[in-house]
Amino acid sequence: MSGNRDILKVAMPKGRIYKQASRLFREAGLPIPSDFDDTRKLIIEVPEAGMEFIMAKPVDVPTYVEYGVADIGVVGKDVLMEENKDVYELLDLGIAKCRMSVIGLPDWKPVINPRVATKYPNVASQYFREQGQQVEVIKLNGSIELAPLIGLADRIVDMVETGQTLRENGLVEMESIFGITSRLIANRVSYRMKNEAIQSLCDRLQASISARV
Repeated sequence: MSGNRDILKVAMPKGRIYKQASRLFREAGLPIPSDFDDTRKLIIEVPEAGMEFIMAKPVDVPTYVEYGVADIGVVGKDVLMEENKDVYELLDLGIAKCRMSVIGLPDWKPVINPRVATKYPNVASQYFREQGQQVEVIKLNGSIELAPLIGLADRIVDMVETGQTLRENGLVEMESIFGITSRLIANRVSYRMKNEAIQSLCDRLQASISARV
């Protein structure tokens, strides 16, 4: 590939998803060095793959893609549902599996206009609206499990992977809202302008995902 315009810019979430995504990319035959998994660099160039990785907070990935500073990105379905950005969802990567759930204390009793704490206020509001329940949604940024324990909220809406954190804090999963995996998304203009490169990547990733099943 010649020239920077030909480089595919990929917004990658830092942390757990990145390690699983980079492994999948390697399985697809992309030469991503393993020492990148622990780097503190924010922009990682991989010229031999014709790619540049922008390391971002997971919640920011759809914004980078929507505004075109990244052509494509890897993001959890939870973030896509919450942020509702104008991007193409191309592929279910089948990694970082978990679920969005309603959680509370085992002795929880229904109350009028209960408070629900969550990092996902749009997802929570829509879910309870669809259930015909009126709730007050409280936005928190971390340690959501704390909210019912200290009386801030009656229930919480959060991601559940193994349920270990819930059990350790005496909480129970009440309802599962939807399953979550990471998705490959694309900027709408980039998808047209760099269609060949993006489609080639999708095909290689799809072959790796199919091989895992």
